[in-house]
Order: sequence, then C-alpha cells, then structure tokens
Amino acid sequence: MRRNATLANESYFHLYIAMTLTQNKITSILRQRGYKITPQRRAILNTIALSHDHLTPQAIFEKVHGDHPDLGLVTVYRTLDILAELGLICEVHAGGNCRSYLMRRPSEHHHHLICSDCGAVVDFTDCDLSELEQRISRDTSFEIEGHLLEFTGHCRDCSRRMSIGGK
Repeated sequence: MRRNATLANESYFHLYIAMTLTQNKITSILRQRGYKITPQRRAILNTIALSHDHLTPQAIFEKVHGDHPDLGLVTVYRTLDILAELGLICEVHAGGNCRSYLMRRPSEHHHHLICSDCGAVVDFTDCDLSELEQRISRDTSFEIEGHLLEFTGHCRDCSRRMSIGGK
C-alpha cells in the first residue's frame, strides 16, 4: 500500500513538473507572439493546465471568476481563441457551437469520443491511421501534417438511461 502511495506521489510530481513546463512554454510562446500575460490570462491558462477534464468556456469562467471578479466571459473566449489558433490547447467540437478545451500535452496524441446527449468527452490514444494517411496523401497529392479524430455517440450512462427509459 505504501509503495502505491509513493508511486502515486511520484506520478503527481512528474505531472506537476510537466504541467509547469508546459505552462512556462505557453507563456513564452504568447510573449514571443506579442501577447501580454495578464493576470486573467494566466488564471485561464492555469485552470486549463490543472484540469484533467475538457472544460467549456463557461466552466473556465466559473472557476476563474471567483479569484478574478473583473474577468469577463469575452476574455475567456478571446484567450481560448488565441491558444487554439496557436495550437496550444486541444479544442473539442461537441456538436452545434458547443466546444470544450484541454491543455495540449507534449507527445500525447489523442482523440475524442463525444456523447451526443450529455456532452461527455472521453479521450483515447489508439489510432493507427498511417496507412490511410499515406493512401489519402498519395491519391490527393495532399501533404498531411496531422489529423483530428472525433467519434460521436452515446456514453454508457446515457445508453443505460435510454434503454431504461425506452427511447
């Protein structure tokens, strides 16, 4: 039991160091691109970096607003737009205009399963699309630099609710 606690603490420490490095790198990139690192922007960045969940702009606003009552939802959207445009955060399209965000982790290529009912997002990493990418590139003469993959459907809880409710 003690060994498991030690391993958990070591994992948390390494995750914390990686997050700090990622935050510092993002801060550096923003400065290089001419963006100011305001307290509000830093708080938004910290909230995203410390979360393991995909966060909507509203959820980010609610988490940050307590410490920064002068923060507006527009600032959250503008900051997310900048971070997404620079490829520093992962943006998930959950249908319609609903989007959620997660810090893009170095070397963590992943994709998403999105529940069409409740909006839950599940990450997965297994996606060997190299043959498909090569074929598409060859057939279209398109130089592929990367890919995004999102599946929509019903999560376990919503599927259960639907089968119980008879939908």
